[in-house]
Amino acid sequence: MSSTDAKAARALSALFLDIFRANARLVSAGDQLVAPLGLTSARWQVLGAVAMAAVPQPVAHIARDLGTARQGVQRLVNELLESGFVQLEDNPHHRRAKLVCMTDQGRDAFRAIHKLQTPWVETLVQGMDTGEIAVAAQILQTLRTRLEQTSSEPAD
Repeated sequence: MSSTDAKAARALSALFLDIFRANARLVSAGDQLVAPLGLTSARWQVLGAVAMAAVPQPVAHIARDLGTARQGVQRLVNELLESGFVQLEDNPHHRRAKLVCMTDQGRDAFRAIHKLQTPWVETLVQGMDTGEIAVAAQILQTLRTRLEQTSSEPAD
């Protein structure tokens, strides 16, 4: 490894720590933001994936899109189901893998989340440069892609 590569590796390791810390703060802040709606950051994430999907998806597809374990998403879908935010419908392509669909209550909650999120994000972005945000997003996307390519986890 060249000294340039070693420097980059140290910088990337430091970035990992910052990502872990930022993620913890993001989850905590998200929990506080959506708590009045009976949600957590994790439920919000799954509800958002359901809301943003072009067509209803089974749990395994939602998990794949989120880059997380199917079992964890199943647990969250069950919680959202119990709270009335989603419902399960028959899947014409698979008898046992039901499709996760938004209910009216889920759509109302998702709209309410957007109303809470907009001013929160506008406060967070103050003083940030759009170009730097785009560069950070590109770096994270590249890192995610490389991690997916080298992952030894079996797909669900």
